[in-house]
Amino acid sequence: MKKMDISHKIKDHFHKQIKKDKNLNNAYLLVHSQKAGIHLNVASGHGQTEINTLQPQYMASVGKLFTATLISIFREKGHLKFDDKIADFLESDMLNKLHVYKNTDYSGYIRISHLLNQTSGLFDSFWPLLQNVLNDPNFKICPKDAIQWGKENLSSKFKPGTKHYYSDTNYYLLGLILESISKKPFHELLHQYIFDPLKMDSAYVFGYSKPKVQSEYLLAGFYVKNQDLSQLENYPGIDYSGGGVVATMEDLLLFMKGLLGNQLINKNTLTMMMEDRKSLNLSINYGYGIWMFKKIPLILPTSMYCWGCVGATGAFLFYHPFSESFIIGNFNDLTYHTKAIQFMLFKVVKELVKNQR
Repeated sequence: MKKMDISHKIKDHFHKQIKKDKNLNNAYLLVHSQKAGIHLNVASGHGQTEINTLQPQYMASVGKLFTATLISIFREKGHLKFDDKIADFLESDMLNKLHVYKNTDYSGYIRISHLLNQTSGLFDSFWPLLQNVLNDPNFKICPKDAIQWGKENLSSKFKPGTKHYYSDTNYYLLGLILESISKKPFHELLHQYIFDPLKMDSAYVFGYSKPKVQSEYLLAGFYVKNQDLSQLENYPGIDYSGGGVVATMEDLLLFMKGLLGNQLINKNTLTMMMEDRKSLNLSINYGYGIWMFKKIPLILPTSMYCWGCVGATGAFLFYHPFSESFIIGNFNDLTYHTKAIQFMLFKVVKELVKNQR
């Protein structure tokens, strides 16, 4: 298949997806493969505001891969080890009854690796706090208070290191650990160690920082039940190091190229981030902020394997080794968490695999 043909096929799949869902306000897709000679960057949607491929995108939990990368950078600098106990870095008030399971306090047993691969067993504050923000525009909370709220209102799920449970609390804590070590705010660390070195000039942390170069285009709205969450002043307080990264599609490509090309961390560290993984579900393994698709006979052959990260808004950021392709997109709607993955795999990756045969 010619490179023009595959670009047209993928673009056609994208526009068909938008056309059949009239509730999609905006959506974006970038596919880049030097091997296949492809660079596709498209945007579309049914919203009232202007839609442009150069718009900054809020990437939701895709930001966890940035947080995990920051932790890995600090490890390479000798500031921490993956198996360090979080008690070595956090204040006693934060640790007090942080993880209580069956009347036993396991807070002192949690290690950084447990936070990274979501095996701490800690409660997840994000979704109930999101509901509070939606219900009350004046509801305001910071990451530390979000953790305290979780202690008072939610329960831990299991002993640390025994199972997998996806929780934003794990990544709030990683952000606080980075701040404790560096004595700098989390958003400044992202700019210093990732955005600036990679020249991600459009990138910033939603609600916390500003880009090096201000875009002429508005931040793409992201929605739940047709309500634009980007307009909620207090939303960033429940996001922080659990998400929050905003950037253009092209700058997100710079990040993935930098991560794969050892510009941020070395190859061995990236391998460690992938190998200390747990099963997220039947089709996905979860490493240190990294989603990896499992081989499923007849459905997901080895040729379709890819790794990256996913956000609840239908955001995704992946590398497909078989075709040496980067696949980045965002549907900016909370109903697209699963549908975005399906689209990426069966409408984009599948075409890239066909193109290699």
